Amino acid sequence: MHRTLGALLMMCGIGSAFALDVPMSMAQTIATKGTTQGVPACVACHGAKGEGNGAAGFPRLAGLGQSYLLEQLNAFAASTRQNAVMQPIAKALTDAQRQAMAAFFSALPSTVTAARVPEASHADTGAWLATRGRWTDGLPACIQCHGPAGLGVGESFPPLAGQPAAYIAGQLRGWKHGLRPPGPLTLMVLIADKLSDAEISALADYFASLPTAGSRRPKTEGAKP
Repeated sequence: MHRTLGALLMMCGIGSAFALDVPMSMAQTIATKGTTQGVPACVACHGAKGEGNGAAGFPRLAGLGQSYLLEQLNAFAASTRQNAVMQPIAKALTDAQRQAMAAFFSALPSTVTAARVPEASHADTGAWLATRGRWTDGLPACIQCHGPAGLGVGESFPPLAGQPAAYIAGQLRGWKHGLRPPGPLTLMVLIADKLSDAEISALADYFASLPTAGSRRPKTEGAKP
């Protein structure tokens, strides 16, 4: 498993991303084997390529912004973002190790690619809120910040396409109930407060359903285009 990660990093020519403070080997060891202080291997939950585990609700980390990932690890360590699994893990990592892990997963190839999204129907609550919003309530469309098809924009607005529905819903409820830092301009708190539980579930299901590169099946020989 660790050879797979190493090969991915070498193919992408991203070893230099770890030259600032910590060696790539430290991050790769933690990701694949954990630490002697009891931190488990990241890949056990987040996948050998950082692709996540949709069935278990563990999010995709590969290709997310480095500063975004570091901000989340620091928030877990400081208990300003709450999660029973990630808080003790982040607290057990040193500052340098958290920096290394953020750089490591950010550098892995993302599976998110552009996909054609069907026109939203008002009857489809998740698709409608994601692409149109609800301006009568001051609720913007999710894609205005997170990009067309939920592909993400910059460091502060990560991709949502293909992330597990349970994870997305959990984060929205976390903002709604003060379990996550408010983020840029407290935007997500303001948005989550305007969503009902049913709307949160609908949005989570919508973004989870959007295809990513890893979720597309290759065409079989003789199949129609």
